[in-house]
Amino acid sequence: MAAAATIDARASHSFRESCTALFESCTSLCVVHPATQARVSWRPVADALPLPSGVGVALVTFFSEDGAVDVKATATRARRCVDLGVSSVLVSGTTGEAARLSVEDRVELAAAVKEAAPEVPVVVGTGLPDADAAVEVSARVAEDGGADALLVYCPEEAGPAGFYRAVRDVARGRPVLAYHFPLLAARGLATEELASLDVDGVKDSSGSSNRLADLVELGVHVYTGSATGLLLAGTCADGAILALANVAPTECIAAWNGDAGAQRGLFARHRRATRDFPSYLKSNEPV
Repeated sequence: MAAAATIDARASHSFRESCTALFESCTSLCVVHPATQARVSWRPVADALPLPSGVGVALVTFFSEDGAVDVKATATRARRCVDLGVSSVLVSGTTGEAARLSVEDRVELAAAVKEAAPEVPVVVGTGLPDADAAVEVSARVAEDGGADALLVYCPEEAGPAGFYRAVRDVARGRPVLAYHFPLLAARGLATEELASLDVDGVKDSSGSSNRLADLVELGVHVYTGSATGLLLAGTCADGAILALANVAPTECIAAWNGDAGAQRGLFARHRRATRDFPSYLKSNEPV
């Protein structure tokens, strides 16, 4: 048991280090250049699909050997996941290694994924450590198309109320999801605070069932980012946006729909993905 605990601690530490490293490189890389499941609609937009219920994929981003974004391979993975039943695609999130992506990369990926899978909503991550830069990126992504909704974490030094109002102002009517992920060096969002923000919901990757219960009772639209809690989330949350849906979309959907065996089967995949992030998600085909 002690050995197992040590392995778990190392895996968690490795995943935390990966997330922190990605986050800390955001400022230099993300330069703002001038220039098959039921869906629930919160804010209809003429050229945007409504946000979905059910399981979405937090898409990986593929890169070529020289470090350039492989847009075609990334869009192909999105199409495969949609063919297997996912109801939305998130590009340039934590799993998509957003810190390695320029603003142009995010726009290009969103457009390519939208073209590859036009029947499902495409959510685009626009978070950055600097609040002003995050608002500018949100404006650029909303303006250039491809995004049906935006996912934005709150920078550590920003006031959430003012920050999300600013994002809302540039989102061109598209839904805005807050992002709560304790492993990121971003500002955490308390449940009561979230209920008061000008957002359409939250992607919550805390993995806390108590926090999920609080948010649901407060009337917040919740998209869980935890594949280990789908059996519960499927009874009360609005949806899920999952890294594991890159490799196990059908199993994630089954767990969301109440299959306890599928939920149990995801535990081993979760450990592998955490230990070997993000290469495990890239090196295995979705099933």
